Amino acid sequence: MAECANRGQGEPSSGAKRLRKSPAKKSSRNSQFAKKTIALIYDFDGTLSPRPMQEYAFLPQVGIDATAFWEESNRVAKEQKADPLITYMHLLYKKAKEANVRIDREDLVAQGRDVVLFEGVLEWFDAIEDYVKIRAESHGISLRHYLVSSGLTEIVEGTPIFDRFHNVFASEYWFDAYDLPYPKRVITDTGKTQYLFRINKGIEDLGETINEHMEEDARPIPFSNMIYYGDGDTDVPSMAVTRKNGGHAIAVYPPGRPRKKCVDLFNSGRIDFFAPADYRRGSDLFHRTCLLIDRILASIRVEEEMWKVARSVKG
Repeated sequence: MAECANRGQGEPSSGAKRLRKSPAKKSSRNSQFAKKTIALIYDFDGTLSPRPMQEYAFLPQVGIDATAFWEESNRVAKEQKADPLITYMHLLYKKAKEANVRIDREDLVAQGRDVVLFEGVLEWFDAIEDYVKIRAESHGISLRHYLVSSGLTEIVEGTPIFDRFHNVFASEYWFDAYDLPYPKRVITDTGKTQYLFRINKGIEDLGETINEHMEEDARPIPFSNMIYYGDGDTDVPSMAVTRKNGGHAIAVYPPGRPRKKCVDLFNSGRIDFFAPADYRRGSDLFHRTCLLIDRILASIRVEEEMWKVARSVKG
């Protein structure tokens, strides 16, 4: 944990601050066609990692069996009619206190080193970016990766892929004002959709509201330029919102495990494709992602040409 020792306990790391800055808002009267950013948006638990991130270090550190913990969390949430996400965040630290284990922000960040990722995830970002560079026939195409997760920002920050995301939207704790950490941000299944619209509108600073009307032409990343990756029921609202607005969605399942949930999502029209969570170049997931990227790139070229024609008519 030495590498984290100089960070303020109540402050996010400098990397987190850098990631959460909103991109500069662009004028809808730009002299260049501006809608050239492709956004790949990921869930974390079950999508990039086989198990919930808390199971790799947090629960073992306090001596709690993972299955027993989630059963208790779900039971308490049902009995108290409480939000399941707030319940699990509270119960984590209640269990830590009962075990006389004090875990602060730096501990959580350090725990990120123990999180296991699906095969190929570490190389995925460069491989997809290389593909976009090869296939993009229009100048100025950019690719961004986003994380939208009900897991913990602090643990994600300690993983080797944290810096590959343009922005990370995940649940988070306050540490400085309470004996036990208190939830600062809780991202529920339906709450994830807020962050899709933040990406769409270019309002990624969480201190800014997204409720004001914005014309479609002024939104820097159209939903049609997005691909959402998830693994199950908790991702259904985000998949539905993305596809309803013209975007794309892919469901993944652990290699060698049943794919029934993904088949159900496909049959109900929630996703474009599903594939094993194998992120290596040449896998079904890589191939199907590239097909959707080809579609997005073609759409961008068509939209840009239409934009040029419209300007020439007005001129």
